[in-house]
Amino acid sequence: MNPNNGTFAYATYIATTPEKLWEALTTGDFTRKYWFGREVRSDWEEGSAVVFVDESGQTTDAGTVLKCEPYRLLSYTLKCVHDDTEYVRQPTVTIRLIPMESAVKLVLKHEWLSPGAFRGEEDGFIGIDNGWPAILSNLKSLLETGRALPAVTLQDH
Repeated sequence: MNPNNGTFAYATYIATTPEKLWEALTTGDFTRKYWFGREVRSDWEEGSAVVFVDESGQTTDAGTVLKCEPYRLLSYTLKCVHDDTEYVRQPTVTIRLIPMESAVKLVLKHEWLSPGAFRGEEDGFIGIDNGWPAILSNLKSLLETGRALPAVTLQDH
């Protein structure tokens, strides 16, 4: 997690199967349960749109599918629709699933344009640094226990 090199990386181990984890990552009914009420919408074909819609029906984040290898790799651009930053290239999220004996290692990278992509909290690193771990912890808890974690306010942490 280094705001100066333009990359946020996070890994976690989840006691589940690659198939169940894939479904959780790519199905709107599932994402709504762990992604703070946001529903992902995409057909997951390379070049297709990816949108995250909140509980009021408003699009909060949008991007384009770059790679989709079911149960192994998912990569897409992702930009907050309310972010006025002009990017030469949109931030990219890449999720790799690595089967272990009784779990799946999920490795996430959120990459930006270049070193120094974040110059301060207002540029978003704090939100990414808190947001992804909260989202992935919710996902892990939901898959392992059937319940997401209690709601948290990211700005307070």
